[in-house]
Amino acid sequence: MHGRRWSIRRKEERQEICEGVNVIQLCLCGHTHAYMLSSLVSSLCHSANKHKPWIETEYQGIVMENDNTVLLNPPLFALDKDAPLHYAGEICGFRVHNGPSGSGSVQFEAVVLDRSTGEGLVRSKEPLDCESQREHSFTIQAYDCGEGPDGVNSKKSHKATVHVRVNDVNEFSPVFVERRYEASVPEGRLFDRIVRVEALDADCSPQYSQICFYDIITPNVPFAIDNDGNIKNTEPLDSKRQRVHTFWVTAFDCGKNRAQADAQVVVTVKPSCKPGWIGWTKRVEYTPGSGSIPLFPSLHLETCEETVWNIQATVELQTGHIGKGCDRDSYSDRSVRRLCGAVRGEVDLLPPPSPAANWTATLPTLPSSDSSLVFSFNGSNHVAVVPDSVVSTLSGDHFTLQLWMRRGGSSIQPATTQTRGNRKEEETIVCSTVKNDDTFSHYSLSVHGCRLSLFYWPDVSAARPVKFLWKLEQVCDSEWHHLSLSVQFPSVTLYVDGVTFDPALIHDNGAIPNPAPRQRMFIGACWEPEEKQKEILNNTIPEGKDSVKYVGGYHGLLSGVTVRPGSVEPHSVVECLYACREGLDFGDLETLGSGMKVHVNPSQSVLVLEGDDIESFNRAVQQVTYRNSLRFATPGVRPLKLTTSLRCFNEESCLSLKQLEGYLVVLQPDAPQISLSGVGPHLARPAPEFEGPRGVPLFPELRIVCSLSHAVNTAAQGMEALMSDAVAHTLDGCEVQPLGEELNSEREELLVDMDVVRERGLEIINTTAYIAITGAESISVYEDVLRSVRYRLAKGSARFERRFRLSCSEMNGRYTSNELTLEVNFLHSLDSLYHPSHLLASQQQFLHPSHHAGELSGHTLPNPHRNSVVPGAATIIIMVCVGFLVVMVILGVFRIRSIHRRGEGARGGAKEGSSQWDDSALTIIVNPMETYESRMGITADTEGEGEEDEEVAESPDDASDDQRIIIKKEGRDGNARRY
Repeated sequence: MHGRRWSIRRKEERQEICEGVNVIQLCLCGHTHAYMLSSLVSSLCHSANKHKPWIETEYQGIVMENDNTVLLNPPLFALDKDAPLHYAGEICGFRVHNGPSGSGSVQFEAVVLDRSTGEGLVRSKEPLDCESQREHSFTIQAYDCGEGPDGVNSKKSHKATVHVRVNDVNEFSPVFVERRYEASVPEGRLFDRIVRVEALDADCSPQYSQICFYDIITPNVPFAIDNDGNIKNTEPLDSKRQRVHTFWVTAFDCGKNRAQADAQVVVTVKPSCKPGWIGWTKRVEYTPGSGSIPLFPSLHLETCEETVWNIQATVELQTGHIGKGCDRDSYSDRSVRRLCGAVRGEVDLLPPPSPAANWTATLPTLPSSDSSLVFSFNGSNHVAVVPDSVVSTLSGDHFTLQLWMRRGGSSIQPATTQTRGNRKEEETIVCSTVKNDDTFSHYSLSVHGCRLSLFYWPDVSAARPVKFLWKLEQVCDSEWHHLSLSVQFPSVTLYVDGVTFDPALIHDNGAIPNPAPRQRMFIGACWEPEEKQKEILNNTIPEGKDSVKYVGGYHGLLSGVTVRPGSVEPHSVVECLYACREGLDFGDLETLGSGMKVHVNPSQSVLVLEGDDIESFNRAVQQVTYRNSLRFATPGVRPLKLTTSLRCFNEESCLSLKQLEGYLVVLQPDAPQISLSGVGPHLARPAPEFEGPRGVPLFPELRIVCSLSHAVNTAAQGMEALMSDAVAHTLDGCEVQPLGEELNSEREELLVDMDVVRERGLEIINTTAYIAITGAESISVYEDVLRSVRYRLAKGSARFERRFRLSCSEMNGRYTSNELTLEVNFLHSLDSLYHPSHLLASQQQFLHPSHHAGELSGHTLPNPHRNSVVPGAATIIIMVCVGFLVVMVILGVFRIRSIHRRGEGARGGAKEGSSQWDDSALTIIVNPMETYESRMGITADTEGEGEEDEEVAESPDDASDDQRIIIKKEGRDGNARRY
């Protein structure tokens, strides 16, 4: 406090001195010391800075776009009460601070124009852009020059807010949102608006950014445009006179800048409106493997501006003629069950007729596209009686009954249309009584009209029957359906085509006679009570007046009727087994508009759309798709129908649309190429190897490759080429078949590694005519199994060759591989074929280990043995040749001896020692392999000694058979040479 009071007192004293400075200067004028004192007093006076500068509290500024000088209102002036004092009363500068926007201090600056008057100027550091930021705010503050030239003790004014608005310059021209506008209108009418064009201007001010008017620059067109861009026709349009009108429009902003580019408008004149579906394509193609494809990508409904409050469309895909109701897996039922992980142990109640299963021999059969066996029942004399030996394996109150069913004929009527007096009796599909320990249970599965019923009697001697009832459209639509009935009494579950249906439970306590406690099972009919039972002969119910005494026979088709006792299948397995792989679907439910409903039936053959908005309905129709999840879909035509129902506010004038019909064509899929390789056309082994306990493997290096060939476009030549891609496939069967005569079960057999077969869950049929391995499995599994197939001969079997053929297939035989033929040669030693005494010595020389036989082309030979081996195919020829050569050798020896005797008589005994041909060491070697080797293209390289002399005697007969007789003399060492 004392320091502050002293400072105030010093300032007051300084002010008093300054007020009297003029008096002092006048009094001391003319004296040197007085001048120095005057300067000191003046300096003391000017250094005083008593007041702060003052400016306005707020300024409004304007700056033109692309300029930097800001015009302020009011003008920028800073006042200081210390004026006119030098420094203290002058304004040295302005400082700019950030405003609310935070960018003012960066973009703007303020400069002093006149220090004495305090006039200032605000300007931007660089030109401003109105489109980037139209308004700026910041604060400004003035400061004086202080008490001296260095600005000591300068004072600052308060902060004033400056608002700067950037005035726009018309630098941008209008730009149309679209370069091309299209519209369609019906002919013969005037419209208030056909289409609206729109242009935008990038300028920031309303004056220059608004579009003031549009103009049609194409002359002589029957259209007009208003300032909002709405185009209308000025006269009715005629589609016959001109179908399409094309013209150009431009736009101007309020600164009269014209659009950079004009817009094109295309108006299509439609003929007189006809309500209905537009864009219907009668033929739709589907390439297998495409997943889901839209059926109606450009379809839309035209109501001709009729007010409609409800629309319902039904799309129906007819697939009843494809297999059993739709496209399913083409593998056999057993293979499909294995692929889906179903529990094994099912018993086939309608097996293919055979000596072991003859109860279906008299039933008529029909061809099936999926290679399954279909049995026909006429409702009268066609019935199958399952033997007791089969029925005895089906005991228990837990079982699963499965079958394919198709009711026969269009005469089937729903139960609701049948009168009480003309009521038809139930048609029984399966009727069975089985023994469970000490009791008997009875059940029968029947159809009546459109109802399916299961009549179950847990104990025929005590309990009362229970009836499970289902009302199903599938029972009476004359189409193929799969029924899976899982019974875990008292629980019963029904799956129709993989979809669950709950039953209605009826406890029937009426006067129903108890079934006889006798084990039996009928397919296609049931029996009357014991006192009325008639004998059934040859699996038929006798026709005539007594046939009505049996429970009504089933009229229709059945296939794949099986029963599996024990635990029931889970829902996922049943759905996998029998669900359709093709059907209708909806693309994306999330895009479904408000008020829209979609319903698809369980078999996905019928899809229903319902809505109240035409635009949303048209978008929904375009989302209806067809899907087929099979890699090799069944090719063919699927009829397609679209039925539409409209409801209007005025029911009398509501539109009526006819049904549309088309068809979906599933194209032929690329057939897989199954190639079998890695096995030569010949397999030669010594016969003892085939006689071993394990035999000889036939296909040890078998390779199976599956590939798909498809056409691709070659960019270089613009042509199509075939490309083959290796893919992973599943085979379902391979067969090894002996060609020619069947196998002799006493002397030969085919062996398979049963451990591998059982481990993989495959099935095998091994007969003398063929060996078949079946079951859906990967290629690698089949390679392992087929490589284990061995051929075995009994000891002493005089067989020389055997031919086998191998082939594989997939998709239940739909695609087959190449046929791989293998010729097996059994190599026998010469000693085992014949033993002529005059060839024993020569054989020992010819069959020397130093002669290594080369590998025969196309054969697989073992390492050479001590005794030579000859392929069985050439054995007979060699035997004949050898016999012929033996005779020729004997004749040659006889001829040589005769010549020798004649020469001996002519020359005399004196010259005998020097001229006689000594044949004491004569050795004759016959090569029985040379004919075979020359035929197979093999050359035997034999090395001999260079010193040894060799003579070859060849007769004309021998030359014709390509046989040589090699006569070798005794060597110098006295020992015979071996080759």
